[in-house]
Amino acid sequence: MRLRSFSLGLTTPLATARGDITEREGFLVGVGAEDGDETPDPGLGEAAPLPGWTESRSACESALREERDDDGSLIDGALDRLEPSETPAARHGIALALADAEAREEDRSLAARLAGEHGLATPAETVPVNATVGDGDPETTAAAAERAVDEGFDCVKVKVGARPLDADVDRLRAVREAVGDGVALRADANGAWDRATAREAIGRLAPLDLAYVEQPLPAADLAGAAALRGARDGRDDRAGDDSPVPIALDESLASHGVDAVLDAGAADTVVLKPMALGGPDRALAAAATARAAGVEPVITTTIDAVVARTAAVHVAAAVPGVAPCGLATASLLADDLAPDPCPVSDGTVPIPNGPGLAGDAFDGLP
Repeated sequence: MRLRSFSLGLTTPLATARGDITEREGFLVGVGAEDGDETPDPGLGEAAPLPGWTESRSACESALREERDDDGSLIDGALDRLEPSETPAARHGIALALADAEAREEDRSLAARLAGEHGLATPAETVPVNATVGDGDPETTAAAAERAVDEGFDCVKVKVGARPLDADVDRLRAVREAVGDGVALRADANGAWDRATAREAIGRLAPLDLAYVEQPLPAADLAGAAALRGARDGRDDRAGDDSPVPIALDESLASHGVDAVLDAGAADTVVLKPMALGGPDRALAAAATARAAGVEPVITTTIDAVVARTAAVHVAAAVPGVAPCGLATASLLADDLAPDPCPVSDGTVPIPNGPGLAGDAFDGLP
């Protein structure tokens, strides 16, 4: 197993309620013939930890190195030993590398392999994506949203929670006025609000016809999210006086797990990050579980580099009729590890050509 560290700066710091994100660090993970007969073709993965969503960089590196034998090969059973709740980024890197190698050996795309494992239909050829707009004053936020719509996006997600609620309501109102009613508008608070603020926000934002408010409460407050949504204990269906704005959960999945979120009736949508969930296999399994429970899955990245970002596109393509996903994040990076095999065009991304992740597009990276 080959490891290569990387560090990529962002074009502009992305302001969130958790603070500014300025760079992405991680490891490329390569497996090949030296790792055993079951993975004879080269496979590539990415482990890009993001504290707050995953383990630390040092914990990720330690976990990866512990799975490498003295001769440099991957130790058998690594995926069974790596705990997704403790070192999800490390597991993602190895799981993706193995899946890429196996899909290439089978001469089919990673999306097709994932879909086949879960009994899903033939993957889509393109995936709809949303644009993400960071913090800023109302004019700046609205202008960024307008540019996204001009570029072909019909879904825009605005980061909120870094400012007082009054300011965020003004920002979202400015965006809605700028882009009109035909564009889906999402707000992502990254867990910044307390219960009282979240309840007030839901009421004030209802007239703006938001697709959903993402992670309005801290990740640990699953009961608060269920109460905000209007769910009733012991019921799987939604109550008649539920939230006027749908609720999406993201960080809560890492804190509680998908099953607990679904059992609590706490979300209309679950935002699934393969890097934070421990791999593309676990992300697609979570999507299937959510869909079966009547909750919509959305696939996003943690502002990953091109390898993990491409893998997330494959996961999204395997979800039938997936809603716009948070995969248009390449432009947030000042540089990348390789040319993007699935660039955004008119608000969609294509599935790359070739077997595995992208044929031979990433050969030689690790």
